[in-house]
Amino acid sequence: MLFPSSWLQGASRGEAIACELRLRIISGTLRPGEILSENRIAADFDSSRSPVREALRTLSNEGLIRLERMGVVVIGLRIKDVEELYDVRFLIESFVQQRLAGDVPASLITQLRNVIDKMQLAGRHQDAVEFAYQDLVFHETIIEAAQHSRISHLWKSIRYVVMTVMLLTTRRVFVQGEQKVSAVIEKHRLLVEALESGDKLLIQTGVRTYFQDSGKTLHESFDS
Repeated sequence: MLFPSSWLQGASRGEAIACELRLRIISGTLRPGEILSENRIAADFDSSRSPVREALRTLSNEGLIRLERMGVVVIGLRIKDVEELYDVRFLIESFVQQRLAGDVPASLITQLRNVIDKMQLAGRHQDAVEFAYQDLVFHETIIEAAQHSRISHLWKSIRYVVMTVMLLTTRRVFVQGEQKVSAVIEKHRLLVEALESGDKLLIQTGVRTYFQDSGKTLHESFDS
């Protein structure tokens, strides 16, 4: 399993190694309790040890590994961890959409509809990687539109883990067929409609419904 190279544009060598290791850990290819060494990782990625150390510091800060004298111990990501991650996403997106309510730029709605069009195109071409990327762009566009530096900082602290989980859950969605893919697209359309209405209650209900449904997909992806 390879992390999409198209998602690594501008990434440092250490960031690229972290992305691939993160995917292996969250997908279960590297299992909890497994011990890795800097030398083994460096050999696997044909890299010097400096970028490997950079990658390991990142993954340690995300709670995916533990650095010990004997080596690197994989902690992994339990379903409880993923649920908590989505709780944070819900809090962020509830806040930013409420912040935008009543003064939603028409340009934002246009941007979001363009992203949905790209998701639809990716769905037609059975391109789960592009679909997942556009899904991330959709939510990130809303978060950035709120222009709240602390919320942006919080989002960036979980962004790469969220991105990896999105990739895995999207692959699961595509296996379930065209109807499931269409349902995901429709969920995003409803979010845009609620946001465009400017109605705070409708927006809050829309965000809650979106994340409740996403929670079901999470369990299907990580329990299987």
